[in-house]
Amino acid sequence: MTIKRSAIAGTLESSDLLVEVFPGERGVEIELESAVIVQFGDSIRQTILETTKGLDIEDVRIHVVDRGALDCTIRARVETALLRAKGECAI
Repeated sequence: MTIKRSAIAGTLESSDLLVEVFPGERGVEIELESAVIVQFGDSIRQTILETTKGLDIEDVRIHVVDRGALDCTIRARVETALLRAKGECAI
């Protein structure tokens, strides 16, 4: 499934992250900004990829600004943004 419109989830508060999703053309593209990218960048990317795969998303561009979010928060924010972009989440 592909994303047809852009959507957003999360905040820029401490221990959270802001996720923006846009229609893509070349698979899952991830743009990550994080103060802990050296230590946890690979793990954050892997969590994002697992979440998109679990929702059967094929073409999407994801921009993430991380402020120290835990893995469960990353999954929740990415899933919410993707479901909003698919039109399956009204909140």
